[in-house]
Amino acid sequence: MTTVAVIGAGVAGLTVATVLAERDAAVSVIDRSPGLGPDQCSWYAGGMLAPWCERENAEPEVVALGQEAADFWAARVPGVVRRGSLVIAPARDSGELRRFARRTENYDWLDQEGIDGLEPALEGRFARALFFGEEAHLDPRLALRALVGKLEASGVEVRYGTEAVPEAEWTVDCRGLAAMDRLPELRGVKGEMLYIRSPEVALTRTVRLIHPRIPIYLVPRGDGMYMLGATTIENDERKRITARSVVELLSAVYALHPAFGEAEVVEIGTDARPAFPDNLPRLVRDGRRLHVNGLYRHGFLLAPAMAARAADIVLGEGAAP
Repeated sequence: MTTVAVIGAGVAGLTVATVLAERDAAVSVIDRSPGLGPDQCSWYAGGMLAPWCERENAEPEVVALGQEAADFWAARVPGVVRRGSLVIAPARDSGELRRFARRTENYDWLDQEGIDGLEPALEGRFARALFFGEEAHLDPRLALRALVGKLEASGVEVRYGTEAVPEAEWTVDCRGLAAMDRLPELRGVKGEMLYIRSPEVALTRTVRLIHPRIPIYLVPRGDGMYMLGATTIENDERKRITARSVVELLSAVYALHPAFGEAEVVEIGTDARPAFPDNLPRLVRDGRRLHVNGLYRHGFLLAPAMAARAADIVLGEGAAP
């Protein structure tokens, strides 16, 4: 039985540990944070399993790696919602909607009647949309808790508040930006988000609004709660959100539906996502230490595929990168 120490209990580390444990490795997980929560970048993820939408501004590898993500998560955690993604734009930005369509695939064009049929809360508000029917979303916080529970139930020790790495045949380093000490090419890309509550607007799937200043996504969390995101800022500052970003995010969601003007702002969050210069994830091997990093803004989408590749290397089933 191969022994593996996984450093980092965010989405990358927990997914790697899950796949390794399923393949009968003896796994332990450590994380320097006090527990699951806002100290981890994954806590503020959107949880969109949307490879074709992400293709609009990502490389083809993102689509290839992300297509099996929804099946992976649905088999292991509760709450995966398979209702597709809706991409809309105000009439003045219809050209941008067409540009979005040219850069991706696997969608249907909808007219106003089609939009109203999918999301009655948007009735009469938009004339055209793209519908990516095979996409899904989940609640990252519920998913992370579920993975920890499954790991512990299978005998995997998950320890928080420590940097003491257990002795093991392999170490898999999933520390995100903290791994810049060994991966100097990493950079931080800051993202800012809001949790808002608006029971007056009942949306059932992820809605992306093409907006002239900040394109937004709105992911339903149930009971009138939504995750609203997100900015993309080229710096590694992790904890400060600006008034401008809050105003622009709220202005954009108000353009989606005026009822959001009365929404309760429940939580404001920000963190920096780890990215390599090409914005693609990498496995970097240094002896018996394997780095899984650079998931950028695609953590929950790409983690399953990267975990499978990492397990192939650790367990000798694939070639080293």
